[in-house]
Amino acid sequence: MKPTKFTAKLIVMMFIGIAVAIAGMGTTSFAKDDETIYVPANFSKLAEQARPGVVNIRTVKTVKESGQSFHHFQGPFGKESPFGGRNPFDEFFGPFFKDSPPHDFKQRSLGSGFIIDQEGYIVTNNHVVQDADQIKVKLANEDEFDATIVGRDPKTDLALIKIEGPANLVPLKIGDSDRLQIGSWVVAIGSPFGLEQTVTAGIVSAKGRTIGSGPYDDFIQTDASTNPGNSGGPLLNMQGEVVGINTAIIASGQGIGFAIPTNLAEGIIRQLKEGGSVTRGWLGVGIQSLNPELAEYYGLDDKEGVLVTKVFEGDPADKGGIKPYDVIIAIDGQNVASGRELSRMIANMPVGKKTDIVVIRKGKKKTLKVELAKRDDDEMLAKKPADNGDELGFAVTEVTPEAARRLGYEIDGQGVLVTKVASGGKADEAGLEEGDLIKELNHKPIDDANSFQKELKKVDAGEEIQLLVRRGRGGFVVVKLTK
Repeated sequence: MKPTKFTAKLIVMMFIGIAVAIAGMGTTSFAKDDETIYVPANFSKLAEQARPGVVNIRTVKTVKESGQSFHHFQGPFGKESPFGGRNPFDEFFGPFFKDSPPHDFKQRSLGSGFIIDQEGYIVTNNHVVQDADQIKVKLANEDEFDATIVGRDPKTDLALIKIEGPANLVPLKIGDSDRLQIGSWVVAIGSPFGLEQTVTAGIVSAKGRTIGSGPYDDFIQTDASTNPGNSGGPLLNMQGEVVGINTAIIASGQGIGFAIPTNLAEGIIRQLKEGGSVTRGWLGVGIQSLNPELAEYYGLDDKEGVLVTKVFEGDPADKGGIKPYDVIIAIDGQNVASGRELSRMIANMPVGKKTDIVVIRKGKKKTLKVELAKRDDDEMLAKKPADNGDELGFAVTEVTPEAARRLGYEIDGQGVLVTKVASGGKADEAGLEEGDLIKELNHKPIDDANSFQKELKKVDAGEEIQLLVRRGRGGFVVVKLTK
């Protein structure tokens, strides 16, 4: 049917009306399958509302430098200079500064943060304020205040600072990061390269990203442009709620940023506010996420769950009756899908909590009650040390889940971790490095410190030792040395 002039005019007016309505809104929304989907129409209103709650953070820290050191000249190459192992600055300037006394210099850095309440508490990243001698916070209205550190949590790279004095602060609302969907629009506000109150927009590219920065990696990946100086600033959904704390970028990439989800950060922030530090629950097990082969091997229909590869003697799991090769499927009625999820759940539980843990053991389901202890990271990294390899100039220890995550190794409970390499010793000359994971000795698999010691004793003095070593996030290397 051919439209009349009246019909055409009516359609045009309707479109104009919709456009005018959208222009006055921050977003437009529509419902689909009981979910409200927000589409950005105008970022200006959102930015205007959120900016007063975003702050610029400037810090000054004292760095001690010896007279013989030229680290601040390293430039883009870091320690790996284009001149190989030698430092040309040492060759040219070394003789002049050889006996120079140590001196200090002031290092300045930039970051961002956001206000969470009227009392002046501000959330930022730990790396923004760590070791700072002075912290200055500038509000959106250009007012500047000294800030003090309330508490820091290096494990999640979160920190809480506080300013005194200002009235009528505009705190940002914390949103539910679990409801954030891949493809959702987000906005980042911060001070990239010191350019205060910079607003960028993008979408959520992925969730649950692990980038090897720590044991609790669970990042939101976004293509909202973030750069040095954005650290600690908010990632906002289209309702102006904080759903993430911008934390990391990939130096070699563009348009890829990572933010800590607020649902992970909230409990940390609360503990920092209440006590200035964070305590975490500790179960005392080595774990590995199930894969289809393991699920089939253990006769499990559901491929979700966590295999216990090791139980540390005297720790809560041991006292509660958990055994190696149990498969943990639920904690306090909540299903456990992966090792990372289990670690996060246990860490977020209070010390001393009596927890119901459901395991499958030899095809049968059991519920065990375990009282969680306090997580001691120093103790975990040195769990069950072994005094092997001393005559070769290195020391090893059994690898813990914490150490494996920190160094980027698979958590399979196998191998021993090199904790020390004596300078000038046999191991050092052969190229063994601290942090190496020894998987085999002369083609014999190494499961733990006992098996390492057993295989090492089989080698006579003067015989060659071949170590199959996993190095960081790279591949395998073979280290050869003579006993």
